[in-house]
Parts: sequence; structure tokens; C-alpha cells
Amino acid sequence: MKTTWQTKKQLTDLLCSLVKYPSITGDDEEIALAEYLYYLISNREYYHHNPSHVQLHPLKDGRQLLTSLVKQSDYEDTVILLSHFDVVGIEDYGSLRNLAFHPNELTAEMNKMKNELPTLVQKDLENEDGDWLFGRGTMDMKAGISVHLSMLEKAMSGEFKGNILLLSVPDEEVNSLGMITALPILEKLKKQHNLNYSACLNGEPMFSKYPGDPSNYLYTGSIGKVLPGFFCYGKETHVGEPFAGLNANLMISFISQQLELSEAFVEKVGDEVTPPPVSLMQRDLKEAYSVQTPTTAVAMYNVLYLKQSIETINEKLFRAAKQASVSIKEHFNEKVNKYSEFANEFIKPDIDVQVFMYDELYHLAVERFGQHEVERRQNLLISNRDKGDRDFSTLLVQDLASLCKDLAPMIILFYSPPFYPSVSSHNDPTIKRVVNRVKNEATNQFSMEIKEVEFFPGLSDLSYLGPVSSSSNLSALLSNLPIQNKGFELPEEVMKAITMPILNIGPRGKDPHQWTERLELNYSFSQLPTLLATAIHGLLEKKRDK
Repeated sequence: MKTTWQTKKQLTDLLCSLVKYPSITGDDEEIALAEYLYYLISNREYYHHNPSHVQLHPLKDGRQLLTSLVKQSDYEDTVILLSHFDVVGIEDYGSLRNLAFHPNELTAEMNKMKNELPTLVQKDLENEDGDWLFGRGTMDMKAGISVHLSMLEKAMSGEFKGNILLLSVPDEEVNSLGMITALPILEKLKKQHNLNYSACLNGEPMFSKYPGDPSNYLYTGSIGKVLPGFFCYGKETHVGEPFAGLNANLMISFISQQLELSEAFVEKVGDEVTPPPVSLMQRDLKEAYSVQTPTTAVAMYNVLYLKQSIETINEKLFRAAKQASVSIKEHFNEKVNKYSEFANEFIKPDIDVQVFMYDELYHLAVERFGQHEVERRQNLLISNRDKGDRDFSTLLVQDLASLCKDLAPMIILFYSPPFYPSVSSHNDPTIKRVVNRVKNEATNQFSMEIKEVEFFPGLSDLSYLGPVSSSSNLSALLSNLPIQNKGFELPEEVMKAITMPILNIGPRGKDPHQWTERLELNYSFSQLPTLLATAIHGLLEKKRDK
């Protein structure tokens, strides 16, 4: 069989052809790239004889994911090769944005302007051992797709004693809707082709632990993430009478003091440490200017975790909201007392700030207005939906809070997509054996050290396939996820049904999501394919260490 995707040059040319599709999440080119991948694969002789083994599957919004199976008649064991083909935007490229999806031209320009680049980028370009290719998606993660296509080609030639299922999805960079849609498809393919999923091998790139980090990594798990929201419902007033109400912007500022960079949420497992929470969105919900104070405001926080349970994280978040409510009252009363020193006839107001979980507020609304009325209002919002998942989640909370506005001032804790379970195969005997084999191969053949890290730090779709790293009961999250079953659904049962060992071995690059994103070609396209093939052979072996 004529090979197409095996040499460094062939893989580089393939990568450049993929990068030239500006598949920014949500853009039309995200659909176009899925179709281009289908075209590349379906033209191979194997698929002329097995056309149903390569398919495009629709998402509910019209985008598509790709599955491509190479099935050996005598085998059930199957390795899934997982990737995503969407990329983040290119606003950060500035004057170079027109070259962001043209790797060769951008790389030439970067070399011309080398002295203007950040110091670490200059060092990489001056290092004779490196061969760097710049461009959006070169590192994250179209290089991974390229190497997976190389493995698919090897499978077509009969190299592996087992089956290969390539899965490439959109939307990983935003909501992971592609992966969530893929879960029941994987379950269906498993039954249809009598497959046994031995493991999922992801191709996300290795992440540096610090600027200039020279180490190489592979990952046996993936970090978890929740996106909690804090909805603050204050009490409106005229700016001329500020103490007659409570500004929601003031309330949300105290949430920020409790959450932003809080060490209470930092988790350490071995040498791995999660970063503290940071706000990804904070604003009031007042739609037009007036001299009425904002009544409502919302903030959402990125909270990463390793082995904590969802219940533990939820308790910490609720405790932070309670502390914020105490601080709001103390601050308000202090300012009341200060103001009363100036205004002799001023009558001191008193406030109290209540804290509710979304689920608690929902049941209070049902008690007051009945299930039928609450569902009617939510169905009306759903039928007229024109907002993304996070804004629509906020709208559902806001409407519910308006039914119970007599309880204000109040803070409501809820969750929004995306949610990434923390997963790990660190202690899986097969994964341990394969990791050791890959590390030995790297040492013996390439004189290179590869270090194992338990949790991939950049978030990945492995979260929906791997064994969860804690005994979390997801009810604490799902019952407080307003959008669950209202246009979004986390298929918990399917996730449990197809859970499998996971491993991430990806290319070497630097600066993902930055204008200096770049891929090192020598490792990624000369050495990584050998290591990846070694891993696949190991994952498909019948023998299992005890």
C-alpha cells in the first residue's frame, strides 16, 4: 500500500493542509474541516471496500464529528484515537492575523522578525536541535490529528493486532458538545461491530510546567473542571437614596473577594497542584442606563480539581457565598453608621442577604406558584432561546429569582456547562505497563526521557471516557445545573457504560492559545509516531500484567 502520512515531510504537509482550514469553534470552517478529513480518509482503498466504517455524525447544531474504524476480522480489542479539530480565535495575532492559518509563511515571517519576539521564542529559533512551525492549531491540536492519521494508515496495512477507531470532534475548546454527542455513537459502534474498547489514546500536546521547561511528558489522566455561577439579586433604589436598596454590583464584588485566587480551592496530589479559581465572567444584568441601581449581577469562576469530590467543592463554594453574605452586611452596616454621622435625621436601614442553591430556589418557586407555572415559564424561555449555554443558564436563574424576589437580597449558587470530570488511569495495570514500554522506547531509541504526569492540565475530552478519580455523586452538580435537560444533557449513564483506560501521548509544542503557538517538528513527526505505535501495540496485547 502506498503510504501518505509516514515521513516527517508527509506529516508536515498534512498538518499544513489541516491548519489552512480556519476551524475556529463555531465558524463554518469547523464544518468544512470535518468534511475535509472525511474526504482524506474515505479515498483510501480500505474504505472503498468498507465505506460504512468512516462516517460523519451530526451534532444538534449542524456541526459534525468524524469516526473512522479499521476493523480486523479476528479481533475485538479496539484502541480509540481521540482528537479535536476546532481551534481558538486569532485576535491575539494582531498584524500577523492574516498569516495565522498559513504555517510556512508565518514561520518565515517569525524568523524575519526574530529579534522582536519574546526571549524564549528567540531561544527556540536559535536552538539547532529544534525545527519549529508556527500557526494557530499547529500545536493544539492538528499535529495530534496528523499523527493519528498516520496510525490509521498503519492499521490499514495490518500492522496492529486489533482495531483502531479514530474519533475527531468539534467544540472541544468551548463546550465539548462534540465529545458529549460522540458518547452514544461510541456505544452504538461498540455493539454494531462487536468491539471491546481496550483504551482511549488522546493526542493533546504536552504542556510546559513553567516557561522554558525542557521536559517531555505523557499523561495518564485529565484534570477536572466545574463552572460555578453566583447570581446576586439585590434591591433596587434611586442613586439619590443608596441606602434604601442594595446594589448587586456591590454584592458581586464580595463574591470576587471570596473566590478569586482563593487558596481554599487549591488541591495538591503528589507534585501536581491545581491553580486557584479565577473569574471568567462578571457583570451586572442591567440592560440600559438609568439612575436606578443594578438589581442583578452574575459571576462565573473556573474551578479545577484533581481528586476532590463534587460534594466537597460544592460545600466550599456555598461556604464562600455565605461568608460573602456576612461581609456584605458588615460592610453595609459600617457605611450606614458612617453616613449617619453626617445626616442627623437619617433612619438606619437593616439588611440581610440569604444564600440558596439553585435547586433550593427552584423548589421554593414550585411551592409558591406550582410546578405547572414554573415549567411554563422555563419552556417559554427555551422556545425563544437566543443565548449561549452560560447566558441562558443565567437567564433561567434570573427568571426563577424574579418569582421569589421578596426573598432578596440573595445569592444563588448554580452551575453552567462545561463540566469536565477529573479522570485517571494512573493505577491501571495495562496503562502502567504501556507507559513503561513507551518510556523505555524513548530512552533506548532516542536517548530521551519522558516523564509521566497523572493529570493533563489543559482540560481534555478524555474527561468523558476515563475512570473518574473521585467517588463523586454528580447529583450535587446536575440538580443545580439549570440547563440540564433544557438544551444540554450530560449523559451520565452512557459515560459509565463505556468507561475505559485512558492515556495521552501527544506532540511537543509551546504557547497554546497564544500568537506564538508553535510545534517542534523533529519530536512530533520523527519520534512521536514510533512511540505512539509502541503504545498501541501494548494496549492491544492480550497479555495483562497481574
